[in-house]
Amino acid sequence: MTAWWSGDARSFLELADHQLVAILSERAIRQFRVNEVQQLRAWDAQAAILRDALCRLSDIGQWRVLLEFEIPRLGGRIDVVLLSPKAIHVLEFKVGAERFDAAAHDQLEGYALDLQDFHAGSRRHPILPILVATDAPAPFPMLPFMYPGRAPVLNASASSLGDLLQALDAQMTTVGQALDCAAWERSAYQAVPNVIEAACKLYDRNDVAEIASARADAVNLTLTASRIASILGDSRAAEAKAILFVTGIPGAGKTLCGLNAAFARTSEEPEAVFLTGNPTLVHVLREALVRNIVANSDTRRDVAAHRMKGVIQALPRFRDDGVRLGKAPPERVVVIDEAQRSWTEAHAVARTRDRPVQLDRSEPAHVLDIMARHEGFAGIVCLIGNGQEIHDGEGGLAAWGLALEQRPEWRVFVSSASLEHPEPRNRLPPLPGLTIEPALHLTVPVRSLRHDATPLWVDAVLRGDAASARSIIAAEGEVPFRLTRDLVSLRAGLRAAARDVHRAGLVASAGARRLRAEGLGCELEHMDPGAVARWFLDSWLRDRDVRASDALELVATQFSIQGLELDQVGLCWDGDLVRAGDGTNAWQARSFRGTRWQQSRDADKIAWRLNTYRVLLTRARFDTIIWVPRGDADDPSRDPAVFDQIAGFLAACGIRPLAGAPARPVAVTADTERLFA
Repeated sequence: MTAWWSGDARSFLELADHQLVAILSERAIRQFRVNEVQQLRAWDAQAAILRDALCRLSDIGQWRVLLEFEIPRLGGRIDVVLLSPKAIHVLEFKVGAERFDAAAHDQLEGYALDLQDFHAGSRRHPILPILVATDAPAPFPMLPFMYPGRAPVLNASASSLGDLLQALDAQMTTVGQALDCAAWERSAYQAVPNVIEAACKLYDRNDVAEIASARADAVNLTLTASRIASILGDSRAAEAKAILFVTGIPGAGKTLCGLNAAFARTSEEPEAVFLTGNPTLVHVLREALVRNIVANSDTRRDVAAHRMKGVIQALPRFRDDGVRLGKAPPERVVVIDEAQRSWTEAHAVARTRDRPVQLDRSEPAHVLDIMARHEGFAGIVCLIGNGQEIHDGEGGLAAWGLALEQRPEWRVFVSSASLEHPEPRNRLPPLPGLTIEPALHLTVPVRSLRHDATPLWVDAVLRGDAASARSIIAAEGEVPFRLTRDLVSLRAGLRAAARDVHRAGLVASAGARRLRAEGLGCELEHMDPGAVARWFLDSWLRDRDVRASDALELVATQFSIQGLELDQVGLCWDGDLVRAGDGTNAWQARSFRGTRWQQSRDADKIAWRLNTYRVLLTRARFDTIIWVPRGDADDPSRDPAVFDQIAGFLAACGIRPLAGAPARPVAVTADTERLFA
């Protein structure tokens, strides 16, 4: 991130307005080949207003001024960033404005959010966004709590800006370490795209390192992507057949690594294909890539759509074509997303008995045999989400092990974590030609942008271990979950968190059959390509499209959301996963039949239900609000006591209630207490 001009506050005051405007003007010409007269006048006015405001401060010796500070992710520039040892002031000027425009308010809030989430130097300090409508009546400032993180947008006029800055500086105490202004300016900024944005970037031949988190501990993602490419390259040179298993915790970047491998090009044409048994992922990624291509080139939509059908394919279609045609596919590398969901032999035979293409072995066995038809090199990259099997017949990593035991021609590359997993379904047996590759296991979450401990906390909750869940929160400070018992509050909380920047949506288990009594009977049809694409890609906030996720009407199930993500998630908890109530701290899985719930006693079905909630609890890039209904004493299928037990356990795990919970630790001074008394 760079500013068009930066310097300490005293240097700014010593610089004449016309000199400053000349510097900014020269930069604008270099970047845009044009200078707008209106912009020059705005800079001149901003400089005068800012100069007057800074002169009112008693001590500006350690303050720093940055003008036209670039925000790459949003494609814009912050008019002014003022740094003090106590805080980061983000100023947006509207020269000549007589009122505080809502669009400008949202724009400024987006800038502040971006700094909070993606700028390393901003994470531990207060961020104070200030909208300056120069000709507006001077507002009476309501000063916010001062804590690390983003404060609400404050309003100021040209005449009141100096007083506001003075009041804020007097109000604040340094929280933690003082802000080092020079270090802040050097800090890394790197937006972490969601999986849809990442797919577009990778298809445009950006390297995975360019889309990884700016956090140093996320280097694991880049190492894994590099090692995948290296193994495939060596195997190609040796004309060998190689299969790689990429494992990791939920949200660690397995899909990003897979997309990177699938979109790699050794020539002008791609030789790899991204396969998934998740139809939602196929629909959404295809549509996102088509829109991106059409928006950034002269390619017609039908041509782009045809191209995407070859790049991202449904695993069942690839499998059936391979069985029916009996020859090697065009691609020499296949990347299989959620490969742990591949069918066992018994399930594959039973499910296809009455279909045009009948299977006589497991899905892993069929894929291995199809790719083995290539003479020389062939590669398979399996992305394994352990603990995310969510349907009957899904064989896990063990199904691949069984198939490979009978096919010794394949070189197997895997981390030791896959050989030592305590669950047999998630464990690979020792195989001939097996090579241990530590880099193929991802351990650092990159989906949850603010909290690394999210997967650990979710695991403790689903184990029924409230003490461990609380200890994780004690070590981390908090986790990105809130609890509410009110559906109206859930929607309001999501809208407040999302604003005009983040994408929100409602999710629930496919077994949550009694949510319809609460008014949530509209489930996203995950087999409908158009409906799925609209839910993930279109907007209610921007276009008032009620089919979009942020309309908060259609609820996506685990079948729609697995492999994808939202910024803000509203998880609607129903009676399909309840507390056992027998003192064992166990969860009880239930299925709704007719007019009542029936307890599931089959171990596999219990595991699938727990995995369903694991998927739902790990879909958010930022925050998850969990809504547990209050129930209805007159409806046996919605027993309030059952829901109270669920909510009570989640609270015991350390979740704070939605209402009245600050998003960051608050440092309260005596003056602050008087303000809010």
